[in-house]
Amino acid sequence: MLHGHGAVSQALLGTFFTWGMTAAGAALVFVFSSGQRRILDGSLGFAAGVMLAASYWSLLAPAVEMATSSGGFGAFAFFPVAVGFTLGAAFVYLADLLMPHLGAAEDPQMALALTSDPALVKKKSDPEGPTLLLAESELSIRIGRAGPLSEGLAVGVGFGAVEKTASATFESARNLAIGIGIQNFPEGLAVSLPLRGAGFSTWRAFWYGQLSGMVEPLAGVFGAFAVVLAEPILPYALAFAAGAMVYVVMDDIIPEAQISGNGKLASWACILGFVVMMSLDVGLG
Repeated sequence: MLHGHGAVSQALLGTFFTWGMTAAGAALVFVFSSGQRRILDGSLGFAAGVMLAASYWSLLAPAVEMATSSGGFGAFAFFPVAVGFTLGAAFVYLADLLMPHLGAAEDPQMALALTSDPALVKKKSDPEGPTLLLAESELSIRIGRAGPLSEGLAVGVGFGAVEKTASATFESARNLAIGIGIQNFPEGLAVSLPLRGAGFSTWRAFWYGQLSGMVEPLAGVFGAFAVVLAEPILPYALAFAAGAMVYVVMDDIIPEAQISGNGKLASWACILGFVVMMSLDVGLG
């Protein structure tokens, strides 16, 4: 993330950073046992807070300013932002529905391992061993599918929007990449730890955990290219990225963090993540 480079190269560097943070988080599977559910739930809550704050300060606020100042929408400046936000959420929703049917949602060997051996799946009421459900392993697949796509797109669009408005600065795009990198750290653990509990080797769980962030550089370059080549779509694109991230938070991350009796911990971790990202964006922007 170097000042003075082109938007696409900055987006590529930024998303390589976020991918690296995903890998670093996934590497915690070598340290923590699969039964430490409180760590996972707290991490998910923190990641949710960071994503929610980043969605507003780094994406929605510049989108609204852009639509108000130069979009010619007048009193209807909310319209492109609302449309983009809704389309972003709908995109992730449709991806969740369609990708399993297209065979692109998960690795076939992973799916086989998670569904073919009943010994890998523990019931909640079972006092022996880690209390991990098959659904928790499926969560790691969902996060690995939808989350990094929306996050990489957000970073790319953020760098592509630099200097288009007063609030769309290099510093805000850089802070967005840093914030997403911070939340990718626990998100990498959220992918690898359930897989370890489902019976995968530590190295294989780590591999899939870091692999979940691999799509981010591709999505980031696409987002930067799109907004550089078609500047009028910027309000829609910024809001689209925000909608995609918020949908992932609401549909996957927060519900999962609340189901194992650690809801209060996850909620306060979410507040902490929100404050950290807000402080980062406002204080360093």
